[in-house]
Amino acid sequence: MELRSGLLQRLGRENHDVVIIGGGINGAVAAAALAARGARVALLERGDFASGTSQQSSNLIWGGIKYLESYEFALVRQLCLGRNRLLASYPSQVREIRFLVTVDRGFRYPPLWLWLGACLYWLLGNGATRPPHLLSRRQLGREAAVIESDRSRGGLEYSDAWLPDNDARFVFGFIHAALERGGSAVNYVESLGASRQGGRWLVRARDLLSGREFSLQSTLLLNAAGPFVDAYNRLTGQQTQYRHVFSKGVHLIVDRLTPPRQVLAFFADDGRLFFAIPMGNRTCIGTTDTPVEDPDTAVTAADRRFILDNINQRLKLAKPLTEADIIAERCGVRPLAVKGRWEGARDWLKLSRQHALEVNLRDGHISIFGGKLTDCIAIGDEISAWVDRLGVALPEVARRWYGEPDPALEAGYLRQAGALALDSDPMPPAVEPLSRRWWRRYGDGAFELLEAVRRDSRALEVVIAGTDYRRCEIEYAGRREMIVKLEDFLRRRSALAQLFRREELGNNPGLLEACRILFGSQAREKWDEYFRIV
Repeated sequence: MELRSGLLQRLGRENHDVVIIGGGINGAVAAAALAARGARVALLERGDFASGTSQQSSNLIWGGIKYLESYEFALVRQLCLGRNRLLASYPSQVREIRFLVTVDRGFRYPPLWLWLGACLYWLLGNGATRPPHLLSRRQLGREAAVIESDRSRGGLEYSDAWLPDNDARFVFGFIHAALERGGSAVNYVESLGASRQGGRWLVRARDLLSGREFSLQSTLLLNAAGPFVDAYNRLTGQQTQYRHVFSKGVHLIVDRLTPPRQVLAFFADDGRLFFAIPMGNRTCIGTTDTPVEDPDTAVTAADRRFILDNINQRLKLAKPLTEADIIAERCGVRPLAVKGRWEGARDWLKLSRQHALEVNLRDGHISIFGGKLTDCIAIGDEISAWVDRLGVALPEVARRWYGEPDPALEAGYLRQAGALALDSDPMPPAVEPLSRRWWRRYGDGAFELLEAVRRDSRALEVVIAGTDYRRCEIEYAGRREMIVKLEDFLRRRSALAQLFRREELGNNPGLLEACRILFGSQAREKWDEYFRIV
C-alpha cells in the first residue's frame, strides 16, 4: 500500500503529458509505451488493473484463425504478426502451444479444407510456428484418447500461443513496466469526468478507498476504458463515429481434461470454435459468444448448459461433467468496435474483432475501441505515434518499450539460482522448476527473491498449502504489486481463485497467513471482505 500512497501523492502535484483512463490491456500498453519513450503519464483505474475484460480471456495469444472464414485476411495477418512479436519478445511468458482440432461428421467443411485453411494461416504468420498436420480419425484418437473420435471425420493440428500464467498477470507486467520508467498508475481511483480548460485537460478523480477527490492536468486525454469507453466519452462530451457492441464470453474451469501443453478445439453446436485449454492443473472450457446490451454481465444457467453439453458430447469421460464439477467461472464482454449505424441482424459471429483508434485533433483526445491481447504491442505503438503527432515530445521515441529483460540478465539470474540450489528445494506439484517460474512471473524482480532466500531460508516456505507460492513471493507482491484487496492477489496477480473452489481457499489456514503478510493489521478485514463474512 505504500507504493500506491506515494503514487497518489504524485498525481495531483505533477503536470502530465497524457492521462489514461482505464487499466486493462489497452491502457496498460499505452502507459508502458509512453513512459518508456519519455512522456509524463498518469493512469487511473477505477477497479483493480485488468479487473474487467482483460481478466476474462481464454489466455490465448492467437492470430484469429476463425476470421479466415469471413475473409479478413489483413486482420489475420496483423494478429499473426502480433502473436509472433509476443512469442519473440516474451519467451517465458508467451509460449507456442498445439491445437488439436476435431471435425464432426456433417460439419460444413471437410478436414482437408480446414487443413488447407490452417496452412494459409501458417503462411500468413510467416511460418513462425510448427506447421499444421492433417489427421485421420484414427490418428486423432491416438493423439488424444479423451476425444470422442467416433463422431468425427478426422481433424488437424496447428500452432498458436498461450499464457502459462494468466491474462491479468500479463497485463500487470505492462503496468509494472510503466512504473519502472517513471509513469504513475493507480488502481481504485475513479475519474469523475474531464473538461478542456485553457488548452489542457482538467481531470476530476476520486480515490475510492479514502473518498478524497482531486484533479489532474494533462495535455492529452486517452480513453482506454474498455467496455466503458462510450460511457466515459459521454462524460467528457466527446462524440465519435465508433462505438461498442458487446459479446459475452463465458468459460468454466474444471479438473484437468487435457495434456498440459495441448489445446483441444472443436466446433460447437453454434458452429464457432470451442476450446479445452490447460490452466495450471485445471482445464478451461468455452467459450460462448452471446450479444448483450450491458457490459456488466453474469454467467447464466443457459451458458453453463451450453458449455457442459458441448464438452460432454465431444469427450469420452468416465462420467459427464455437471455443474458440481465447476471449480470457477470466467465471464466478461468483448467490446467490439462498430462504425456508424450497426444493424444487429447481421451475422454476429462474423462481426470484425478489429480495434480502432479515434482521435479528436482539436481537443487532444484519443479513444480506443476494441483491442486484443494479441495485438497489444501494435496498439502501444499506434498510440505513441498519435501522441507524438498531437504535439507531445517523446525524447526516447525509438526506445524499445516491451519485452523481457536481456537474456544475459536471465543467465546471470539462473546462475545465482543454481548456486542457491533453488530447484532442489522440495516443491508441491508444479510443471516447471521454481527458478524458471520466478523469472517468468517477476522478471528482473526475481533477483529480490533470491536475496530474500540468502537472508532467510524461511523465504522458501510454502505459505498457502497446495500451491507453489513461497513466503518471499507474497512479501514481494505486498511491496511491489499494489494489492489493495485479497481478490487482487487471488484472481489477478495469481490465478489461485480460478484453480481452487472458494470454500477450499476459505478452509486453507495458510491463506490467512498470506493476508497477514500482504495487509498486516488489516488482514482480518481483507479476509472478511473477500469471503463476505461481514
